[in-house]
Amino acid sequence: MPIHQHEEHEVKDFLQALRVQRWDDHRYYHHSRINQSLHLLSAISFLVAYAMLFKDPAMAALIAWLVSMVSRQAGHFFFEPKGYDHINQATHEYKEAIKVGYNLQRKVVLMAIWALSPLLLVWQPSLFGLLEPHADWRGFIHHVGLLWLWVGVGGLLFRMVQLFVQQSVQTGLVWVTKILTDPFHDIMLYYKAPWYLLRGQMMDPGHRTH
Repeated sequence: MPIHQHEEHEVKDFLQALRVQRWDDHRYYHHSRINQSLHLLSAISFLVAYAMLFKDPAMAALIAWLVSMVSRQAGHFFFEPKGYDHINQATHEYKEAIKVGYNLQRKVVLMAIWALSPLLLVWQPSLFGLLEPHADWRGFIHHVGLLWLWVGVGGLLFRMVQLFVQQSVQTGLVWVTKILTDPFHDIMLYYKAPWYLLRGQMMDPGHRTH
């Protein structure tokens, strides 16, 4: 096979794997219109955080974690059905077992690390010499933002390497690509969710007819 055809095949394979991961994530974990609406809020705030990343990385991380991640994970933990999925004919346990990225159990660990990480700055204001010790509460919040940025990057890289080992390099790279582009994709998917929710539609019927 010529080199350019081989590269074209690899790109098509990568994009197809990305489509599969996106569709599996949507159909298994985004039935609730409340969850979808919270994902819309999360996606918009993530885009704000992306823009802030170049100007103020600490503020970008504060927005990403306090608004984007909290709203996103609240949708999954509190509003998404946990019973038997009749549409996809799958148990909740099965969906958790095959989840490519962070399933609910892994998310609990990640969110616990995020929530407890500021205590590290209380114990080590300089973070073992990596930061200039904060002089006031503004400096502390700024350092928390930087720490949360590292937690986010670390969580992304950790799961990517796990997927490299457990499944394949492509699976890990596809997952990272999906995570980083989710805000754009979620807006396209869920921009109408608040409207449907206001009309009283609590669950998305579109999962049946994709």
